[in-house]
Amino acid sequence: MNGPLIVTLTMNPALDVTAEAERVMPTDKIRCHTETYDAGGGGVNVARFARALGADVCAVLTSGGPIGAHLVELLDDARVPSTVVAVQGVTRQSFTVNESSTGRQYRFVLPGPVLTAEEQSRCLEILGTVAAGADFVVASGSLPPGAPTDFYQRVADLCRRHGARLILDTSGGGLRHITSGVFLLKPSVRELRECVGRQLVTEDEQIDAARELIDRGVADVIVVSLGADGALLVTGEQSCRFASIAVPTVSGVGAGDAMVAGIVVALSRGWDMDAAVRYGIAAATAKLQTAGTSAIEKDVVERYFGRVEAATAAVAECSDFGL
Repeated sequence: MNGPLIVTLTMNPALDVTAEAERVMPTDKIRCHTETYDAGGGGVNVARFARALGADVCAVLTSGGPIGAHLVELLDDARVPSTVVAVQGVTRQSFTVNESSTGRQYRFVLPGPVLTAEEQSRCLEILGTVAAGADFVVASGSLPPGAPTDFYQRVADLCRRHGARLILDTSGGGLRHITSGVFLLKPSVRELRECVGRQLVTEDEQIDAARELIDRGVADVIVVSLGADGALLVTGEQSCRFASIAVPTVSGVGAGDAMVAGIVVALSRGWDMDAAVRYGIAAATAKLQTAGTSAIEKDVVERYFGRVEAATAAVAECSDFGL
């Protein structure tokens, strides 16, 4: 029996709380209102967004305490299939406060619970069971405190054994200690800089850094997210620059996760990599126009997809490496 096409892994999920405040000031109490609650964390967001785009997906995540229970309830309400690994610690919360007087956004992120070695092993065991028969595994988000820095390498090794292609979106030690087995890596410029230890000021330097990781066998494909400047796609044979499209922004929270969701959904449909990256940019664009980490809408993403295609055609910045 085949499993879901896409499985996501979230080792350190969060209950995302978003609220509005007139002004954010030191010392004074900040009176907030219009609060919303969303199931969050990188892989959880990817699963929710992929589900909204019509994909067959299952979210594997840790959950502990009443906050974890609330998060799982929200996933159930959104009809996102999930497999939960119960942990002793309490699932974290993340807070976003939008300052209405200035339009500024303040984000507060807690570290999350420490997972025992037994809990970490159980996560890998359950992931292996759920991912059997899956086309893609998306490991996204930070590692919880105390997790070994090579944990995502263990995930990569597991995916290789099961024949699933791993898409990785993380930072810090979890990113720097990946040595092989990633199908697609999606760093920001800052995260790519952390990997190679250089400033990467120019686009050529960013492409060279991505190629360096590919040549070392870390990943087959690297998509560098450039925020408002779009994205870079780098493979062993070529690099392509994809333009973004300008839209009014409500919140940038979760845009990177929406990009990953768009890419993996497109790939699960059999699209080529160029089209998948454009679809990812369209999904991220749609996410910019929603509050907090609330879900995106498929028809909006489809509409932006055509605009991204036109914008990228106008830029036309693809080059072969002459290999």
